[in-house]
Amino acid sequence: MTTSPNPLSTRPAKPPEPPAAQQQADTAVLDSPQQSTGRHSGLQLWLHRVSVFLFVLVSAVAGVLLIILPWTPEWTDNYLLLSYPSLRTLVANGFFRGLCSGLGLLDIWIGFWEALHYHEHKAS
Repeated sequence: MTTSPNPLSTRPAKPPEPPAAQQQADTAVLDSPQQSTGRHSGLQLWLHRVSVFLFVLVSAVAGVLLIILPWTPEWTDNYLLLSYPSLRTLVANGFFRGLCSGLGLLDIWIGFWEALHYHEHKAS
């Protein structure tokens, strides 16, 4: 390793190289799941299906709540906003309510887009 003649150089120093055995251990951990046995691939497939279903369900429910809730009286007449009148005025603004409803529509769109574009990879 050589030192720079200028000690105030802005170049970062090179980190030391890891040993070869450590590099092989790191790659073994990061191997793709396609190299696993058939028993685990079935379980992974069902876990992936369930996670996509839950994502779509949570996105749809949160989206519907964000569309409907801003236009109900509970939106501004809640306990959390009673002690902050300026925040209550902002939340009661029609633009803010429309923004929240738009985010709800976006949330529903993302959830259903994920459901429509779901595909399973064939094991090789």
